[in-house]
Amino acid sequence: MELHIVIEGRKDLAGQLYRQLGDAIRSGRLAHGQQLPPSRLLAEQLGVSRKTVSDAYSRLTLDNLVVGKAGAGSFVQAPARRSAQPAHAAPLAAAATVARWDTLPAPLRHPQQEGGSRFEFVGGRPAASLFPQEDWRRCILHGMRQETQRRGRYTDAEGVPALRDAIARHVAFTRGVACTAAQVVVTNGAQQALDLLGRILLEPGSVAAVEDPGYPAARMLFAGQGAHVAGVPVDRDGIVPELIPASARLIYVTPAHQFPLGVPMSVARKRALLARARAIGAIVIEDDYDSAFRYEGRPTDSLKGMDKHGLVAYVGTFSKVLTPELRLGFMVAPDALLNAVHNAKHYCDWHTATLAQHALARFISDGALLKHIRRCHAVYAQRRERLQAGFAAWLAPWFELLPATAGFHLAAQCKDSMDMDQLLRLARRADVGLYTLGKFYCDHPPREGLLLGYGAIDTLDIDAALLRVRDILGEMR
Repeated sequence: MELHIVIEGRKDLAGQLYRQLGDAIRSGRLAHGQQLPPSRLLAEQLGVSRKTVSDAYSRLTLDNLVVGKAGAGSFVQAPARRSAQPAHAAPLAAAATVARWDTLPAPLRHPQQEGGSRFEFVGGRPAASLFPQEDWRRCILHGMRQETQRRGRYTDAEGVPALRDAIARHVAFTRGVACTAAQVVVTNGAQQALDLLGRILLEPGSVAAVEDPGYPAARMLFAGQGAHVAGVPVDRDGIVPELIPASARLIYVTPAHQFPLGVPMSVARKRALLARARAIGAIVIEDDYDSAFRYEGRPTDSLKGMDKHGLVAYVGTFSKVLTPELRLGFMVAPDALLNAVHNAKHYCDWHTATLAQHALARFISDGALLKHIRRCHAVYAQRRERLQAGFAAWLAPWFELLPATAGFHLAAQCKDSMDMDQLLRLARRADVGLYTLGKFYCDHPPREGLLLGYGAIDTLDIDAALLRVRDILGEMR
């Protein structure tokens, strides 16, 4: 990569070079400590004499903007930068659109600010210690071998065929989703699947119905795309279909393990939701984010498995069963949307990185994914039991756990009014990370309570953490 210098004409060449390098150093474009090209190399690149470059470097050295190191070369010695004066920005024709994105709340945007306590109940974070390091390394090596056969080429927007086939077989086996590999689209996490569906279904002013309380990143995404987002209440059977606006173009739900309340959607409610979607012509987005971990009751059909009219887009992710850093998700799109989704994915980022796709395809096909899920399930089941026992014994005067049959978080609602901000603040002082349900509500008054993730806390730490919470609640009362 050549240093960006523009030489005009044949006059004052050393002066031109001196001024441009000086401006680049003072503005910060050339960082402190960055090595400048050797004078001979830069002279060849610019088509000037070596003496011209040496003269410019000498003047910069006299100005204390460059320092020469014997045997190493010339390096930038940037002065302390003054605070930049605010520029007089020109008004933007798209100012209103920019402002809409600029002012969106982002409660999950900075995850590093959560999860810093010794005892952590942060939601959505799988147990890092359970990651199958050796199995994954073996699959990555397989992916690298596959890459050598197609290096230097782009691939299909919808994903690597081997992974799409593996996903189709996996969701058919585990969730009863009847689909073919042709209906599977590999995405950069479930969030991109939601973005693609919003792009092709929503226009400014159109209506998107979401659960209330619900997943805020989906709600904010649809709002950023210009939709009017309508929060629809959730009871212990799931979203209430008759309250979904008739003008809704899409309906976003988490039926297997409602986020954040955790309740499963009943079969009767699923049928009512599908009937409502058919009546108004809406697409249902089924976000099946963590149903791989089921603890009680018989498995129930997914919405996609019950769909007879091509109205359900099934969205899944590997962030919860493997690791969020992987950024691999997928959707099983209805046939009516498939080509539009392919086009949107192509124009958005062409395709998802292929090395990880090849590795994940082998990981699923070899049975390593199901083996890993069984291992995590055994650990999460123990942690879930400890949470249930602790709330039944120590925290029963204050909280009621909501029923949940899957996932790796539970929700607890307050029995009486409580200062949740104070509880969270005092718990943090006691090195316990607690998180409120209130931030997941949008259009309806929030019910006070806690979201209790048990992926990031060790089983043996749960009792100690809950006893600290009990002591704090006793002091507050």
